[in-house]
Amino acid sequence: MKKILFITLLLNTLIFANMNVVASILPEEAFIKAIGGEKVHVSVMVLPGNSPHTYEPKPSQMKSIASSTLYFSVDVEFEKVWLPKFREFNPKMKVVDLSKGIVKRMMAEPHASMHNDTHEAGGHHGGKDPHIWTTPANVKVMAEHIYRVLSSEDPSNAPYYKQNYQKFLKKIEETDAGIRKRLSTLPKGTRFMVFHPSWGYFADAYGLVQLPVEVAGKEPKPKELVSLIKEARKEHVKAIFTQPEFSDTIAQVMAKELHIKVVKVTPLSPDWSETLLKIADAIAAPESQNGKD
Repeated sequence: MKKILFITLLLNTLIFANMNVVASILPEEAFIKAIGGEKVHVSVMVLPGNSPHTYEPKPSQMKSIASSTLYFSVDVEFEKVWLPKFREFNPKMKVVDLSKGIVKRMMAEPHASMHNDTHEAGGHHGGKDPHIWTTPANVKVMAEHIYRVLSSEDPSNAPYYKQNYQKFLKKIEETDAGIRKRLSTLPKGTRFMVFHPSWGYFADAYGLVQLPVEVAGKEPKPKELVSLIKEARKEHVKAIFTQPEFSDTIAQVMAKELHIKVVKVTPLSPDWSETLLKIADAIAAPESQNGKD
């Protein structure tokens, strides 16, 4: 009797065991959990406060690589160095590129966008913009990849994944509708200022233009800072968006001069929907609501 009970418990454990997967960044984890639910255990490489441009996995994180079935990549910078090493470490782990099918934009040329309308001209270190998850349309593409791969790897739970996927699509559509409603009164080409040019896909999707403060990853020189302040004043910029991963000293100086607020928001937040809505709120806010927090 004890033996039968043990076998039953073992079978139940196997049936309900989570599929181990790895994601590069926290927004991916949110997407995967929304679709995979309790059937999937997600480990994340780039932890809060770190940058995916320069991240190096900790030895403890390599244990997750060793025991995982899937790795969901998004073509962020650290993957170029580490994905080949992950493949060597666990040859059985399947790598799924969530950026497949998404048209990449070039990183905005710092300051060039302030003097003409071709804000995609040039590039930041000559590279493509990796922040693909910052617009609902791209999240929808990524969600489809996740749903199809999970269903393929775990067909017995395919109906479960499909139900979650359909529910998640509704959230994506609600987020998009919420952003459009918030921005509906703004003229096309409305500009917003960012320290690090992380919101290009968001800007493109909603007819906006981001004005980056950085110059090739470096803070502006005094002359450039004066030019930025003049441009921001001319364009009636209502806020400067900074990220917790970067210093906001320059942004605070500019905000004080312009009497606008600094909005700290990261594209790496797992609360992706709330983050996008927060940005839309700040861009659309009446000037009377802006100023010091």
